[in-house]
Amino acid sequence: MCIINMTEKRIVGRNMYKVYFITFGCKVSQYETQCIRSCFESSGFESVETENGADIFVVNSCTVTGSGDSKSLYAVRKLRRNHPDSVIILTGCLPQASDNIEEKCMEADIITGTQDRKNLPKLAMEVIAKKRRIVEISDYGRHDDFEEIPFSAPFTENGNTRAFMKIQDGCDQFCSYCIIPYARGRCRSRAMNSLRDEARRLAESGYREIVLVGINLAFYGQEFGLRLVDAVEECCKVEGIERVRLGSIEPEMISDNDLLRLSKLPQFCPHFHLSLQSGCNATLRRMNRKYTAEEYLTLVEKIRGIFPNAAFTTDVMVGFPLETDEEFKESVAFVEKVRFAKIHVFQYSPRKGTKAAAMQQIPPNIKSQRADRMKSVGEKLTANYLQSLVGKIVPVLFERENSEEFHQGHAADYTLIKIFRENSKKSLRNSIFYVIIEESRGDHCFGRIIDQEWR
Repeated sequence: MCIINMTEKRIVGRNMYKVYFITFGCKVSQYETQCIRSCFESSGFESVETENGADIFVVNSCTVTGSGDSKSLYAVRKLRRNHPDSVIILTGCLPQASDNIEEKCMEADIITGTQDRKNLPKLAMEVIAKKRRIVEISDYGRHDDFEEIPFSAPFTENGNTRAFMKIQDGCDQFCSYCIIPYARGRCRSRAMNSLRDEARRLAESGYREIVLVGINLAFYGQEFGLRLVDAVEECCKVEGIERVRLGSIEPEMISDNDLLRLSKLPQFCPHFHLSLQSGCNATLRRMNRKYTAEEYLTLVEKIRGIFPNAAFTTDVMVGFPLETDEEFKESVAFVEKVRFAKIHVFQYSPRKGTKAAAMQQIPPNIKSQRADRMKSVGEKLTANYLQSLVGKIVPVLFERENSEEFHQGHAADYTLIKIFRENSKKSLRNSIFYVIIEESRGDHCFGRIIDQEWR
């Protein structure tokens, strides 16, 4: 820790401190960083895009994997070396789930968890004024409410056409490998009126697509007697919102009635990121997952029957404790059987405090070999899926010009589509056009516009 040497700077009721943000982890963390940024800006701070000249640094951490911990702590230590007189804030999942974080990260002036982050500007000013360190990490209760963090600008990835909206937090599942229930608390949902208000603000700001995200998104609304489809329907009612997309969802929480209701929503994007983790039942049991491979496949086939153009993506873990060669082969065969459009492959990483960390571990070289094999299968599946789209006509929301040569955007199934700019010199950003797909290449497809703007 450094007892900072800054003095208070205020001009006409506005402090002139500059704040730089670093984010690790998932879309939820990135959304929350944007909310924290808004809190600082509304309190009179100036957010900056480069660390040079910044007075305050906010590191929003991740603890899903051991490498996530390391990256977050390294970032704080590097900032302290490069900016010895700054205020450094470590917040997010790592402090919430870690024992003795105040001793592990002495370089941070302020340490908070995943609660009360709207108070960070006030804490920063307190550190500056009183020259003292602050560590505030509150424990979660069973019946905590969803934390509303005011924001002025949403989190986007693509030049203000697609906005992310956090509607759920926490997890009750306690998978044997996962630390997140300890970092995020129990499931809790955003109130419907708050969700509706944000969707309207996004539409008024020109956004045409909303992506609903959460820590365990499929459990949205359970404490209110609602389901995730209720949130989707509410967003689809907002004038100006042309697309509503879901983040990662748990397969056991999707009912037949949910699917039928979703099928009646023209704005709903049939891209299902169904978390798998393993295609082997023995491994799934050790993971404490709540479904079998057979149940997962039945759901996929049911969705395909209702949404013929649906795309399925997933996460697959390799090298889970006690995973045998036969179990791994079973998982590979299952992935091939489902015919995913894309899979995210990652190696199991022990997390202290979880049941899996006490199990017999797989040697690193075996985990690496299995990851390479699964990634190779995933690449072939992606190539097959993209090739299957050639000749189809799809509406594409164009997000930006990739270069002087291409426009690019995404189809409803989240396939990346590019068209040559010579077909249209003007910007197509935030417009939806019908495109015929003519070629697949790598991780995307090429096509050409065949009709006027979709809507």
